[in-house]
This record gives sequence, C-alpha cells and structure tokens, in this order.
Amino acid sequence: QVQFVEFGGGLVQPGGSLRLSCAVSGIRFRFSMYRMGWFRQAPGKERETVAIITMRGFTNYSDSVKGRFTISRDNGVNAVYLDMDNLKPEDTAIYYCNADLSLALSNPNPADFASWGQGTQVTISA
Repeated sequence: QVQFVEFGGGLVQPGGSLRLSCAVSGIRFRFSMYRMGWFRQAPGKERETVAIITMRGFTNYSDSVKGRFTISRDNGVNAVYLDMDNLKPEDTAIYYCNADLSLALSNPNPADFASWGQGTQVTISA
C-alpha cells in the first residue's frame, strides 16, 4: 500500500520560508514514473492542488502560489519537496503530497485520489 509521509511544516511569520518534504513508499512502479503533487486544505475549505511535477520534470502551480513556491523531486530517494517563500497568512493549511501516473501538466482534482498521508501543518502568523 502506498504511503506518504509529509514533514517540514511549522509556524512561520509572514514573509518567511519553509521547505516541505514528502517521502513515498509502497508504490507499484518506479517513483520516477509518477506525477507528484502537493495539495493543501485550510480550515473550512476544500482540499486544493498547490503544485505538480511530472515524470519529465515539468511543473505547474496554482495561481495563488505561482512565483513563491517551487516543487522539486529526487527520484533517487523517492521524495518530493515544496520550497515556499514569501509566505502569507492565507497559506495556512495542512499540506499533503500524492502521486498518480498521469502525464498531464494540468493540476489534478484532489477528489481523484483515494488515500492520503497525515499531512504537515503550516501556520503563517505574526
């Protein structure tokens, strides 16, 4: 069974930075074949897609984080990262990663994913 372990969250002041990491295990195919994504869910809101990186390394971001967040992957250790800069209070959420085998560059619908990890809490507050 696929497992996602997200970590690196915390409490940061507005304008600060964080790096989130996600370790993936139990996948059926080589990690490099998966499209990886970061998602977040703020209190009282639906889960949304933040960023994705395809198996070829192409990336796509939601408009709300474009220019501030960077997604990357390390296929050698089955991990995906999210570097977040210039953080804003509206970035406060639980952040999750997930994987699929789509080749599309478009952001996926979080509802299409069956299982999730525990996520990591990111809180932006002065």
